[in-house]
Amino acid sequence: MPKSSTQQFLPIDQIREGVAVMKDKSLRGILLVSSLNFALKSDEEQTAIIYQFQDFLNSLDFSCQILAQSRKLNITGYLEKLKEIESRQENDLLKTQTVEYRKFIEKIISSGSIMAKNFYVVVPYYPLIEIPGVAGNAEKNAKASKKDLTEEKFQRGKYQLWQRMEYVVLGLRRCGLRASPLSTPEIIEILWSSHHPKEAESGYYPELPPEMLV
Repeated sequence: MPKSSTQQFLPIDQIREGVAVMKDKSLRGILLVSSLNFALKSDEEQTAIIYQFQDFLNSLDFSCQILAQSRKLNITGYLEKLKEIESRQENDLLKTQTVEYRKFIEKIISSGSIMAKNFYVVVPYYPLIEIPGVAGNAEKNAKASKKDLTEEKFQRGKYQLWQRMEYVVLGLRRCGLRASPLSTPEIIEILWSSHHPKEAESGYYPELPPEMLV
């Protein structure tokens, strides 16, 4: 299938088995990370979290990318559900309360946008770095290798990538944060919504073919 003009400028070649394969044949795994209400912690707890996170960063022997994404929260479906409950409600008191609650939510929305913030950690791995005697920057080494990413190398690389991701998950857990890897559809969704924010805010997402749902 010919690629669209937008796809030609993306550094991603394909997404499979929960892994983004870049055009330089390096791999990326993406972790969704929970948030932490740092301001509500005591001074001692804040200090402990900072030092724990510092220790975690210093323990890494590979680079990671931390991504924070803010998106307008679409609750149209929730409001429609309230209207449906309201229309089916037989008790006059409960129906009145449902109407008042729906109007209260609509008033909050009209006063400003409700934002949802998500946090991600992108973990890389370069399975094609097999050049003897070459040290230094991993990205340069990856570009220096002209070999194709075979299925065997992909599976070996995926295993190493998941080892790295598990290490990151454990390190973040010590900081009081939960993290879980994104699946193929979830990676596609976050990438699609990043390039189509207005459609994503309205709740529209393209339907994925069955072969991409793994």
